[in-house]
Amino acid sequence: MVITCRYCGSRRLHRVLDLGSVPAADFFPLAVSPPAEDAVHPLAMALCADCALAQLEADDTDTEEPRAVEPQALRDQAADAVGRVRDAGLLTGRTVYEFSSPHGGSWLDLVIPRGFDFESQGPADLVLDSFGMMHEADQAQAITTRARRTRREGLLLLQFHSIATILELGQWNSLRHGHFAYYSLTALTRMLADAGMSAVAVWEFDLYGGTLLVAARHGAHPMPQSVRQLIEYENISGAVDHSGLSPLQQAVDAQVTRLVAWLAERRLASETVYAYGAPSRAVALFHRAGLTTEMVAAVADASRSKQGRRMPGTDIPIMSPAELLSARPDSVLLTLPDLYPEVRLRFPELEGRWVTGLC
Repeated sequence: MVITCRYCGSRRLHRVLDLGSVPAADFFPLAVSPPAEDAVHPLAMALCADCALAQLEADDTDTEEPRAVEPQALRDQAADAVGRVRDAGLLTGRTVYEFSSPHGGSWLDLVIPRGFDFESQGPADLVLDSFGMMHEADQAQAITTRARRTRREGLLLLQFHSIATILELGQWNSLRHGHFAYYSLTALTRMLADAGMSAVAVWEFDLYGGTLLVAARHGAHPMPQSVRQLIEYENISGAVDHSGLSPLQQAVDAQVTRLVAWLAERRLASETVYAYGAPSRAVALFHRAGLTTEMVAAVADASRSKQGRRMPGTDIPIMSPAELLSARPDSVLLTLPDLYPEVRLRFPELEGRWVTGLC
């Protein structure tokens, strides 16, 4: 099978990250089912030499992504983002439409009180997409659909986890099935231009280590200096070049080695280790590290839809936060760094037991 770019159709794709065969990241089997029966699927990232879009090379999975419980960090960032757009004088118009994301949360409750009405059919004055577009396999159709949903004088807001951040922080486990695109501003501005739009503003946030929110309008507009500077950084950092992305592959083994070594030390010390958070991004790490209940007793997660299930490819069960507290673990691996401020406040009983920087 000939693989072509998910956006421009080019055949000039370079594989930049290969995780081999791993379980589908968004299908959490029942805890009583045997891990040996979990199906595995190829997981690799490729970069298009023509349009610079980093993308999921192939995906033969067919799973439903459980709706996650929206972290406080995500809610806080959403409020901050809407506030910045308002302060820039861009939050205008009367109608709004939102492309949903399986990662939980909506911005509608932040903008509708500001005088917007939800538009379910035709183009809207304000179109929102926070981590939604990357879930569409056909990226050309995805950007076209969003442009058509935006009124001629309207505003499109696209939020995404930057590939430059993924490279800089070695976040290789951002790659997962069902996430078809990993955007740079370089690639996204081209996609917008092809759809008859251009970026008029960009904001940076600390969420996930580096998240960008792009505002776009129909027509050709001067490129803001902030957009130009970020594009220049992407080129300097190597985020839009296949050779520049090669450190991601090296980061895989380095992180797995650190995690396994730390867990081995805890086991020698007869300490009990649990984890908090069962996100899809942890699936590849747990699988590649060969984790079992002898290393991590269980993972706690606030999502009831995940409780009673297990981490794919492992025998590690997913429990409720209350069960985690009852277990009184010596250490708790935090799989999502952005949760740290929230869990410290929510679970003071675990103060001093949180471990970050390994997942």
